[in-house]
Amino acid sequence: MFDTFLNGEFYRSAEAAVSVDDRGFLFGDGVYEVIRFYNGSFFELEPHLSRLARSAQKISLLLPYSLQKIEKVCYELLGKSKIKNGKLYMQITRGAAPRTHQFPVQAEPTIMMKVSAVNEDELKEKQKGATAITLPDDRWNHCDIKSINLLPNILAKQTARSQGYHEAIFVHSEKITEGASSNVFAVLHGKLVTAPASNRILAGITRSVVIELARAAGIEVEERFLAKDELYQASELFITSTIDEIIPILSIDENPLNGATVGRITGNLQELFQKKLSTLNKYS
Repeated sequence: MFDTFLNGEFYRSAEAAVSVDDRGFLFGDGVYEVIRFYNGSFFELEPHLSRLARSAQKISLLLPYSLQKIEKVCYELLGKSKIKNGKLYMQITRGAAPRTHQFPVQAEPTIMMKVSAVNEDELKEKQKGATAITLPDDRWNHCDIKSINLLPNILAKQTARSQGYHEAIFVHSEKITEGASSNVFAVLHGKLVTAPASNRILAGITRSVVIELARAAGIEVEERFLAKDELYQASELFITSTIDEIIPILSIDENPLNGATVGRITGNLQELFQKKLSTLNKYS
């Protein structure tokens, strides 16, 4: 069973290797995407690949293949892996070259993809509700680039987990931006509020789907930065991500929300999201 693609070849993950001079390894000089697939079908593959291209363009990284070829390889790898439900991690770096900070004159980009299963039982448990903590957002001003430079996010996530929370929610100038690995939504006075797509957040693909589902269901959506105090006033709070889909946040900084139960709007959106997934499985 092959679960990895690297620079034109399929491998078992333990057999794939990149150069120690690869700039992704040395500098974090690259971009990535994570894409879910259900019952052998990718979810929102085209938006993911479009975002990959935008991220690469913003760091002046030439993709080694066209998006059409990348899509073809995604499906080839999925078929070879025999995995039906899981995730595909894709990473493209500037390639191997002597270690200098400036771009190398000649280097072939490294493209890697790996598929793996998702723990469905763990996912279902998280979707019943989780907790979060707020932390200062001390990241750079290009959070819209899906860069493999994730150390601030890693440190924030570790801080949250070490204190018993599921997620860290970033606060920048007393405004809520996003989670360490998620986008944040709050329900205020029956309205769904989330941070606008900007350089302060990575606008998630699942975020876009949820906004679309909410508006189609007649739920008003406002894209603006929430004040930190508004989090504690929210009747409902949830986070979204490719892997976890929609996770209700039942308390923030030890402050329970909605009686520490899943709210009506959150539960409705979870149902609508699963309905969309069932349609994908049936017709794709």
